[in-house]
This record gives sequence, structure tokens and C-alpha cells, in this order.
Amino acid sequence: MMSDKLSITPIPALTDNYIWLLTNEGNDCAVVDPGEAGPVLKVLEQKGLNLSYILLTHHHYDHVDGVPELLERYEAKVFGPADDRISFVHQVCGEGFEVQLPDLNARFQVLEVPAHTRSHIAYFGENALFCGDTLFSLGCGRLFEGTASDMQKALDKLAALPADTQVYCAHEYTQANCKFALAVEPDNMVLQALAHEIDKLRAANKITLPSRLGDELATNPFLRTRADSVVSMALKIDPEATPGIATMAAIRAWKDRF
Repeated sequence: MMSDKLSITPIPALTDNYIWLLTNEGNDCAVVDPGEAGPVLKVLEQKGLNLSYILLTHHHYDHVDGVPELLERYEAKVFGPADDRISFVHQVCGEGFEVQLPDLNARFQVLEVPAHTRSHIAYFGENALFCGDTLFSLGCGRLFEGTASDMQKALDKLAALPADTQVYCAHEYTQANCKFALAVEPDNMVLQALAHEIDKLRAANKITLPSRLGDELATNPFLRTRADSVVSMALKIDPEATPGIATMAAIRAWKDRF
């Protein structure tokens, strides 16, 4: 009998990606955003796992390019957004859709979070958030196909989730993001303490993820665009920056050239 406890582990891929592996006590598993197949195949073979599900957040190559090779080896069901740039999705997912993974005793609610890309989605459930490139630890994704308004709405939606939600983003960007966050809020004592812990982890070549949503709300400038300290810094960039969208636009543009 399977346990109700879902185990989530990272599979490092490409330069700084993480492919998230979801397992239970059985042999079936799922992966999130497999940008390449090799690392996944190696882990599956080592652990004797059967790939039953693939969850995709958006169409970028470093999140989907491993899917065709994985499907050559496993009869996995692919969940993903409505986007004609992804040709191998079996189940298209939109806002409110419930992804059910019965072999893992797990289910996830789909959240539409367009901003980084126009069709980006996230998966929330089992106390976990798989947010692709929308929300990073201490950062957010670049606005390739969306606007600052889109990102503000997306991050507001994620910020409303329970504070103890574990945030599983797709890249090891935390240390670099922390440097920027400190530039935005140099007097944030919580952020200063977190920066020390992040530096220790990276010095030991250890992963900084997942992060806790409550901690992100206290330290991530892109989740704090209405905080006085973040708005005051945005005003130095754009004298017309107001709390929310205008501050998001100002600090996102600053981050792009940081």
C-alpha cells in the first residue's frame, strides 16, 4: 500500500535547471519540466522507476526538450498548457483544472500565470508549488511575452497560497537573485540572514530549493512591490512608480540590467 507522503527530489540538468522528480512508495513517478532526457533516464534506471506522468509549465526548450526521448522509453501522460509550440501534450490544462496522478496518490490544481510566457501555468498541491520560471526564490521570470501587470497578477495569485507552501522553481538562481534583493532592500534583516544561509549552501555546492512561500513574502522584492521599502527604491528609478504594477515594472527593468 502506498504512503500518502509524496517525495520530491531534484534532478540537476543543463547548466542550472532542476527537473523535479515526484515519487511515492511505489515504482511509478512523475517529472516536472524535463529540459533534457539523459539525467532523468539515469535516475529512473538507478531507482527502478516507471515514468507515468510529465508535467510542463511552459514551452521553453530547457523545460520540454527531454520529453520526446522520454516518451520513446515510457508511456507517460503529459500535462501542459494550451500552446501550439508544445506538440506532445496529452492533457491540456487551464485555470482550475485538477491534475490527478492516481499512481502517486497526488493531485494538483492548475494556476494560469502568464507573464514570462503567454501560456505559462503552475501546479499547486500536496503543499508544493511547481512554478517553472514565474516565481524564483528571491526573484521572478523575465517578461518575454507578458507585461509587468501580468507578472503582478501572477505573483499576487501565488502569494495568496498558504504561507507554508514549498516553492519548487526550475533554476538555481537564488544566490544571484539574493544580491539583487539586497540592492533593493539593504536593510531587510530577514533577507540579510537568509543571504548568509544561501552563501553557505552554495559554497558547499548544495541546492537552495525548495523555498517556503512565507519566507519569499518577507524577502522577495517581486512579491513585495507594495512594501514601502521596495516602492521607495523603485521611485529612485522611476519617479512615478506607485505601489504594485509600476514598482514591479521598475524593479524588473532594473533586474534585467543588474
